[in-house]
Amino acid sequence: MTWRDTALARRLGLRVPIIQAPMAGGISTPRLAAAVANAGGLGSIAGAMLTPDAIRAAIAEFRAASDGPLAVNLFAPLPRPTTARVAEWSALTGVAPPESFPAAPDFADQLAAVVGERVPVFSFTFGIPPLDGVDAFTVGTATTVEEALALERAGVDAVVAQGYEAGGHRGTFLAPVERSLVGTLTLVPQVVDAVSVPVIASGGIMDGRGVAAALALGAQAVQLGTCFIRCPESGASEAHKGALAGAETTVTKVLTGRHARAVRTPLVDRLEAAGLQPPDYPLPRYLSPEPPMLAGQGATWSRALPAAELVAALEREATQLG
Repeated sequence: MTWRDTALARRLGLRVPIIQAPMAGGISTPRLAAAVANAGGLGSIAGAMLTPDAIRAAIAEFRAASDGPLAVNLFAPLPRPTTARVAEWSALTGVAPPESFPAAPDFADQLAAVVGERVPVFSFTFGIPPLDGVDAFTVGTATTVEEALALERAGVDAVVAQGYEAGGHRGTFLAPVERSLVGTLTLVPQVVDAVSVPVIASGGIMDGRGVAAALALGAQAVQLGTCFIRCPESGASEAHKGALAGAETTVTKVLTGRHARAVRTPLVDRLEAAGLQPPDYPLPRYLSPEPPMLAGQGATWSRALPAAELVAALEREATQLG
């Protein structure tokens, strides 16, 4: 038995237990997901900000390029944002609010699109959505042991243990984020010991050393997001890709209204220094002069390689460690 041969990898039909993380906002393109799937991992489409028709179109684009395994990710239903604090935030950023903010896609309609397309893996974050009628392998995100246990009780098939180092939004849903910032090295074995379902490690894993370490801690797969941002198949902007070299990252609410790890920029410093509570998620996105550059603590180790070459490099590096 090798590091590649985990029960979860066999269940999902993966040659290597490597999952490309769903990164919303256009970074996780169907092209990226297909390249990872064709290389033997699990590709993911970030469907949370997409309409049902756009989700179907993304799945179709993936299937035109790959017959490999695919996951589609959605956000658990969130409260409807209010417009409180919008005027104050707009004055702070210098960006006038739109006449009306875009309405979030309806979760039930999004889920119906995923189920109707018979996607093999359905993953989610920000809580526990209704799972009745979901005929797919389900994967939920936990940032604490308590959240992992709640997900197991809800009937998920696997749990992503999202460490403090991870880029993007925190998946925290039971306790305040400030009490849920547990490092990957600590969180993964605690979750492995607490639940009976497979655990997927996420956060700060950028090379084969991280892959091997996560599996040694008991994870059955790793989920990598920042690692894939600089791939040519990624939809990240050139500014975002370029910012990863030497990037300092921070967990902040000022970019989207929800805690997320992103590159620290002068804008982040200015907004945090103002001491104002941002508007509800996701309204600050529409009131910012620059898009958020979400990234994990390992951003400086990212590589500008085609996704297939990156998966091969991760595989080679992990194999060299035995």
